[in-house]
Amino acid sequence: MSQAPYDYSTRKGVHAVSWEDFHGICKALSVSVSRFQPEIILPIGRGGYYPGTLLAHILQAEIYPVRVSRRVNDVVKHKNPQWMIEPPAGVAGRRVLIVDEICSVGETILMVKEKATALGASGVKSAVLYAHTWGINVPDYIGLITDALVLNPWDREIFRDGKFHFHPEYVEALAHQGLEAEAQMLIPVSTIRLAKG
Repeated sequence: MSQAPYDYSTRKGVHAVSWEDFHGICKALSVSVSRFQPEIILPIGRGGYYPGTLLAHILQAEIYPVRVSRRVNDVVKHKNPQWMIEPPAGVAGRRVLIVDEICSVGETILMVKEKATALGASGVKSAVLYAHTWGINVPDYIGLITDALVLNPWDREIFRDGKFHFHPEYVEALAHQGLEAEAQMLIPVSTIRLAKG
């Protein structure tokens, strides 16, 4: 059974993050995280896959994506996060960095931390691109603290019925603030002609 979408009524303002902003936040996180010297990165999918992958490249660490979510096919289906892909046994005896996109209350981060610790990780820390003020105590590293509606560069648009559309969840979240989804909120890109396909 489908649950109601996330509650965006507590968001105040809009923070549109560009790809350049995203890269800059990840570089800043890398500097701080490097002192921990993570050997394995566990990005939480789907949103955490973006920063987790970039951090794994920058820090030259192994990466094992995990998935714990309320969503199925981008629709909120569960009241509480559900395990879909758990951390591997290979985290035993290793320093592990959990990476997610955002921390609201930290429920998913804590689930992954508990699992990695139970598997014998020698140290576990967590990093997020953003955290709300009510979730800042969970992650060890935070790029931005904001209670604004964050528009990520990777999920503002969906492709449906042969056309690109502003993500309906963002449209609804903006409406909570009396705002409309406008073209300037999208990522400005040039039209690319495919080499094949």
